Amino acid sequence: MFKERMPLVGLLLASLFSTSAVANERPNVILLLADDLGWTGLGCFGSDFYETPNLDSLADRGVKFTNAYAACTVCSPTRASIMTGKYPARLHLTDFIAGQNRPFAKLQIPQWTKRLDGEQLTIAEVLKGSGYRTGHVGKWHLSGIGKHASGTKPTDQGFDVSYERPPGAKGYLLKTPSDGESKSNYLTDHLTDKACEFIDQSKSDPFFLYFAYHVPHTPIQGRSDLVDYFTSKVDPTAIHQNPTYAAMVASLDQSVGRIVAQLEKRHLTDNTVILFISDNGGLTQRNGKHDGFTENLPLRRGKGSAYEGGVRVPAIAYWPGVTPAGSVCDEPIITMDLFPTIQQLAGVTATEMQPADGLSLVPLLRDSQHRFDRDFFWHYPHYHAGGDSPYSAIRSGNYRLIEFHEDERVELYDLAVDIGEQNDLSESLPAKTRELEEKLHKWRESVNAQMPSANPKCDPARQQEVGRQPKSKRPQSS
Repeated sequence: MFKERMPLVGLLLASLFSTSAVANERPNVILLLADDLGWTGLGCFGSDFYETPNLDSLADRGVKFTNAYAACTVCSPTRASIMTGKYPARLHLTDFIAGQNRPFAKLQIPQWTKRLDGEQLTIAEVLKGSGYRTGHVGKWHLSGIGKHASGTKPTDQGFDVSYERPPGAKGYLLKTPSDGESKSNYLTDHLTDKACEFIDQSKSDPFFLYFAYHVPHTPIQGRSDLVDYFTSKVDPTAIHQNPTYAAMVASLDQSVGRIVAQLEKRHLTDNTVILFISDNGGLTQRNGKHDGFTENLPLRRGKGSAYEGGVRVPAIAYWPGVTPAGSVCDEPIITMDLFPTIQQLAGVTATEMQPADGLSLVPLLRDSQHRFDRDFFWHYPHYHAGGDSPYSAIRSGNYRLIEFHEDERVELYDLAVDIGEQNDLSESLPAKTRELEEKLHKWRESVNAQMPSANPKCDPARQQEVGRQPKSKRPQSS
């Protein structure tokens, strides 16, 4: 396996990749990944309550993507798609690690990979092998459990350093304040200290920083001063009304502001590309009940669901001197695109082991009106407390078809006129429905997607029950 030869990683990657630019001409790359931030979760994406001046400023200087997608409706598969440039279905990593057990549901979920396999080539390995210093900060959520954990940590997957949640942290509150610049006991501030320290330590070399935030994932727990601030500003007529959730989004935005300030302080701004995206949509319901956390309107539903609210996310890119200031790109993109994008930004040309999925977004960073000709696919053969039964979906042009596996029912929507997916066109447009079904099925076969099957233990009265797993295999938060 590839990772079993880790001492040779530099030599191996040097043989697989050629660098088209000398080291001091290559830009630094910072990838910022929010956790459960919905499509309208930023001010510049339409929130009527959340305040995100730093991310709004980033969008003002760069390009805002209005049709950006996560590869999955939950986090681990999307993170794997970012690291590898591959569809989660191709990796067979199709749920959050370690997943959820519903022993009496109508369908039995397939066997799936509960870790980022060691033989997968990551973008961190590509950059490290071409001379970049690589750092991971925050949530990884791709490590295996128990005997499957070996070789699956960030530092096993190409990162020189990794700073994760401090031991003993309860939610977002640390037992002791950060010893970094913030002196804060709030997790986001502590991790931002570590990210800024990594920038300081790497300023002499090209670097890749992957900052994977925990906010605004549950538990909904904001910094007290920010909660107080937003509590005084709640508008009962607004779509977004939760002051604690708003505080979490604000802490994310403040972190981005500190990262940008650190670049400016070290005179690195002009040679650093910043990419921002979320891993899935905002969580709006659990077990069929609205949770009161956030809304993704006008999109339908949220995290865990088959609809746009589960996978359409905010995305911003800023490449100083390249991205036209304040540009808006309506061309659909997806998280697999980040691997080839970062690879091209670093001046690395792949000769082998090229990711199977995703396109470089560099043409869109240069010209937001550039167009690609491709379809997008999702495959989630699982159950989730926030959403629906197992499903697959395709977006082709402005049409989006969803196939629900429990009853093989399909729904078809025209996103150009029905972004909220309210008017099912599957019966009125039978030819288009058949066309997209055929494309979806052909794609599933091409990636060897694993399918759910009939559950012999199905009990209609107990279908919603979540069964306990052995202690070592119990689900983590999604």
